[in-house]
Amino acid sequence: MNSAGTDNAIFRLGDGLAVRLPMRVSAASQPEREQRWLPGLAAQLPLTIPAPIAGGKPDAAYPWAWSVHPWLPGEDAASARVHDLSIAARDLGGFLHALGRIDAAGGPAAGRANSGRGVSLALLDKRVRNDVASLGDEVDETAVLAAWDQALAAPLHVGAGAWVHGDLHPGNLLIRDGRIVGVLDFGLMGVGDPACDLFVAWNFLDAASRKVFREVVEADEAAWLRGRGWAIFSAIIALAFYLRTNPTLCDISRRTLTEVLG
Repeated sequence: MNSAGTDNAIFRLGDGLAVRLPMRVSAASQPEREQRWLPGLAAQLPLTIPAPIAGGKPDAAYPWAWSVHPWLPGEDAASARVHDLSIAARDLGGFLHALGRIDAAGGPAAGRANSGRGVSLALLDKRVRNDVASLGDEVDETAVLAAWDQALAAPLHVGAGAWVHGDLHPGNLLIRDGRIVGVLDFGLMGVGDPACDLFVAWNFLDAASRKVFREVVEADEAAWLRGRGWAIFSAIIALAFYLRTNPTLCDISRRTLTEVLG
């Protein structure tokens, strides 16, 4: 039994384990980062994360490093509903609050290796504008770029970078008995602007639970605006990339833009 995403294929290994293998060269560095950092992060976080327990090295049969993780039972939030979004907002807010306070000294800096998750939004401006133009009538170009410009104008993150998950969307939230119990897929983890992870407020939460979430993560106005920018970035690039191939991710992207512009 296996499932495949954009970067990695996941295969069950017995009842309690899973093997995670990169499928393309851009994801080849992910296992080593996860093996190096996730076990230490897992011990300090209030939700379960898939910290590797073993790893494999490249050989003649397979060209990249790979990992063995515990199999975490449950469903992702793209296919299972939570019972209460306000509780989910508190759980997610508590997770990010804890993640942001873990010592990030020596951690992998945000940049090319993690697809820029946590870098300055200005570095992503060209891609966003190109993708918006390519989408044509799929999006309201004027409204999207106006909101994007507001995010670009927000004050930059001040101080040292913090740990970021980098890909906090419904497909990476583990649900059991109607509640978030885990956060999956740290392939885009890095150290950068923690506002990067705030985009979950728009791709998963609604207006009421978003207020709860913001209070828990203690996001100031500048961080909140940058987080809104990250929501736009993630939605636009996913919609442009998956428009003809992945209806689920496109639906999440459209919902995100609706929440942002609403």
